[in-house]
Amino acid sequence: MWRRLARWASAALLVAGTAAHAAPAGHYLFAWAGDTAKQGQDFIMVIDADPASPGYGKLVASAASGIQTHQVHHTEYWMPDGGLLFANDHISGQTVVMDLRDPLHPGVHASFKDLDGFSHPHSFLRLPNGHVLASFQVEGQMNHAGMDHEMAGMAMPMTDIGARPDVHGGLVEIDDEGHAVRAASTADPERPNDLLMAYSLLPLPDIDRVIVTNSSMRDEDRIGHTYQVFRLSDLKRLSTNDLDAPAGRYGETNPEEARLGPDGAVYVQTTGCGIERVSDIASDHPRSKLVWQFPGSFCGVPSIVSHYLIQSVPILHAIVVLDIRDGDHPAEVTRVVLDPTISPHWTGYDAKTHRLAVTGYDEDRLFMLSFDPDTGALAIDAAFHDDKGKPGFDLDNRTWPHGWTGSAIAHGVVFSK
Repeated sequence: MWRRLARWASAALLVAGTAAHAAPAGHYLFAWAGDTAKQGQDFIMVIDADPASPGYGKLVASAASGIQTHQVHHTEYWMPDGGLLFANDHISGQTVVMDLRDPLHPGVHASFKDLDGFSHPHSFLRLPNGHVLASFQVEGQMNHAGMDHEMAGMAMPMTDIGARPDVHGGLVEIDDEGHAVRAASTADPERPNDLLMAYSLLPLPDIDRVIVTNSSMRDEDRIGHTYQVFRLSDLKRLSTNDLDAPAGRYGETNPEEARLGPDGAVYVQTTGCGIERVSDIASDHPRSKLVWQFPGSFCGVPSIVSHYLIQSVPILHAIVVLDIRDGDHPAEVTRVVLDPTISPHWTGYDAKTHRLAVTGYDEDRLFMLSFDPDTGALAIDAAFHDDKGKPGFDLDNRTWPHGWTGSAIAHGVVFSK
């Protein structure tokens, strides 16, 4: 009997210990941030994102990455099932895999820099096998000394200053330990004069394809105007294609983010604030069409929810919603001006709460918006506010839980599952 009681007590202690280390219940926003003064480190911040919580909009945790801030940049666009999130400092070329399985105790799981001869990764998309497929800007090394274009000339497209031809990057499949699994170059001997620096990408497993967009993070490089199609199963390059460039427009300038639309086409946002619709992707002759032109330039990371495309438009200081049910002829549904001083960039959507998190190019504030996926209605969520009652989260001049004090800028944002 005593043995049975002892075994029962041991089992109870084991269960209690397991419960004590289990991830706490709740819903969170993870924001990848860096020191505005570029003296400290990039870090992950965790904000209560449950609208029903008394602590909604409050900071609950943070963790340093070990990377000195040069240009805090992209995370994955959506939270992966495993809770390990890739996050990058682009100019340094360093990437960490942040462990967010326990949101209140985040930390670094793994890190890497160059992989398989490619440097300066930019975007990270998950594959069905759980690995990440990443775009790398350059095959070889890359000097970022001349890079200073983030908001330069916001009211006009970047100009082609005729720098080196034949600059190309690649795609690398990476596991959660930061190890390369396979890789492929974007170089195309039939297009020696085109800039083929992989900016972002979109795996399309259902048709065994990957779309890659080509543009540079540096001012000194040529303008990008192409997208490429690779076969996902073996990363074989199938085609290099010009984006649609109507006379008198600049919407094809420097393609960036690609998103799958409800009609099976892929919608590509560009630095020239165009939306290119790419169709017939599984065929030998994919086609693109410039279907929308926003004003200005440097439009940022979009989201597609239902049949709506949500786009940040810096020159308008606004988030604009397009109805893309008729993909060739989108229509604006609504727009929300965040603040006349804000230049929005990243949009991250949460299907659980129908919220949209927005970060800017050079701001010390993060905004939360509510979105109705049935009507496309968008509004600033005033319940998500700082200590002074102002909408948004204030990143300016505060002491962070991981022990650093200073002002930060956030870039990539994702919600917990």
